[in-house]
Amino acid sequence: MLGIIGDLVQDVVVWPAEPVQHGTDTEAEIFHTRGGSGANVAACAARLGPTRFIGCVGDDDLGDSLVDGLAAEGVDVRVQRRGSTGTIVILIDENAERTMLPHRGASTLLDEVPDAWLDGLELLHVPAYTFDGEPIGTTVVEVIRRAKKRGVLVSVDASSTGMLSHYGVQRFLDLMADLRPNFLIANEGEAAFLGLSAGGVAGPNRDLLPETVVVAKAGPNPTVVHIPGGERVVVPVPPVERIRDLTGAGDAFAAGFLTAYLATHDLHEACVGGHGSAARVLASPGSTMAPDPSAGRDPSAGSR
Repeated sequence: MLGIIGDLVQDVVVWPAEPVQHGTDTEAEIFHTRGGSGANVAACAARLGPTRFIGCVGDDDLGDSLVDGLAAEGVDVRVQRRGSTGTIVILIDENAERTMLPHRGASTLLDEVPDAWLDGLELLHVPAYTFDGEPIGTTVVEVIRRAKKRGVLVSVDASSTGMLSHYGVQRFLDLMADLRPNFLIANEGEAAFLGLSAGGVAGPNRDLLPETVVVAKAGPNPTVVHIPGGERVVVPVPPVERIRDLTGAGDAFAAGFLTAYLATHDLHEACVGGHGSAARVLASPGSTMAPDPSAGRDPSAGSR
């Protein structure tokens, strides 16, 4: 089973129909969807295999709705209930790029994860957002240590350059060197920001993580997997017909990559699975997924 620990919030996704008019009205479409990087990964992964989400939401109606919705998508949901459920406002420009205004709310209040919530996990995925905030930051580090003692694989997503800047690049690299995750997933901007990969080749800080497979995505360009020992796997990205909203594409990639890896233990097939999942969110608001045209096919195959 794949486990994910992280945020579960409401996304308010705004698609302006015209350039934003400061000081007055701007025509727009607005969508209310489930959000939070961890919850997005869980919802996508549940379509492909057994998945558990671990987090914290408010003891409120919004928290009830989000938990029920995630469970309805097939996720085994384990949450604390404290504080008020968070919301993220996401502005999508004409190039499908995002500007995010987050209020994580109760997501940062996770302070206890019972041992039973880790039972049956083969791999634990952790968005780096979870390290930025307390008490969740301390809780997640402790959970990763407990998971590794059980022999559970660990994956970390670099999340965003904004988060990494706020947290501190060297502090993050030191934490990764200490925790030794099996996988670190990043887009090309994040990988370059951390000094782990640039232009498809290993960056100056790659040697700081000698036990970690670094997966560097590059949008429509090939994904490059840097394997300990200096080997690389380069996987082309199939063309995508329509791109309207990049929100959740990285989370969908992580879901497809990790579930395919658990099924095949093959890094090339894992990337193919990640690309297929990511393509299905690019035309939809937020992290919602289009129907899978290959429904009924073996999801571990990952091809489109």
